[in-house]
Amino acid sequence: MASPFAPPAQRPFAIALTGGIGSGKSAVAARFAERGVTVIDADAISHALTGPGGAALGPIEEAFGHEVLHAMGNLDRAALRKRVFADSAARHRLEGILHPMIRARMQSTLAADRGPYALLVIPLLLETGQTDLADRVLVVDAPEALCVERVGRRSGLEPDEVRRIMASQASRAERLAVADDIIDNGGDLAALRPQVQALHARYLDLAEPQPM
Repeated sequence: MASPFAPPAQRPFAIALTGGIGSGKSAVAARFAERGVTVIDADAISHALTGPGGAALGPIEEAFGHEVLHAMGNLDRAALRKRVFADSAARHRLEGILHPMIRARMQSTLAADRGPYALLVIPLLLETGQTDLADRVLVVDAPEALCVERVGRRSGLEPDEVRRIMASQASRAERLAVADDIIDNGGDLAALRPQVQALHARYLDLAEPQPM
């Protein structure tokens, strides 16, 4: 469906890329990057914010205590992950710390971009209500059973663990309902390239300033 959000004058044309865990967002983003598109990844920003010296470490320690930090002061990601997936209130506290920081960093990076358009990779796009950051929503879609299998191969998580993560996210149907564009990643990686190329050409056209 057509996006209701008009492009703000202060930033370039932007596409929000999203999809469920295991859908292949990173693989799709990499193929846009191969075409010279600026990719701004919310997960990469989150890792920087929570890495050594990151701006989110202090607020996280204040909210969750020193037990979520290693002895050297860096984040114990496994301990924090265990806390937030077992306790929805804890997850919301963490989101309240990270999401505004990630959004601000994405906005500043996007405002500085000089490419024809940028790709914002936001896994929790719907959950965080950030569709207003972009002009179009691109959903990477794959069957849920395949996503569970991919995550298991990649991370060693058991299927039940993967499904619990899925249950905490927007559903496949909810993502597809807001999509302006869809990439089918139910096949092999070779099938992504023609889909990305077609969308890239379309986005270049859409990003062109229209004559008055």
